[in-house]
Amino acid sequence: MNLRPLHDRVIVKRLDNETKTASGIVLPDTAAEKPDQGEVLAVGPGKKNDKGEVIALQVKVGDRVLFGKYAGQTVKIDGKEVLVMREEDLFAVVEA
Repeated sequence: MNLRPLHDRVIVKRLDNETKTASGIVLPDTAAEKPDQGEVLAVGPGKKNDKGEVIALQVKVGDRVLFGKYAGQTVKIDGKEVLVMREEDLFAVVEA
């Protein structure tokens, strides 16, 4: 995938949620909620401040991040769905 986001945007791939409940019931795809975690695939160079200086992003490629269920814009590239969103739409980086 050759995408280079502009400014303070990031490309995120949703990570699949568990489709089985704690009691062992398997949920169909239609009943499952959208995942709210993803992996950062690409990051932009950053946003410019009032002085024209570029402020680098705090996330990097490979980070696992949390975001809102309806955050970002879904785009299909090479048959795969990815999200394009601003860094400010991300809630947190999940540390291992």
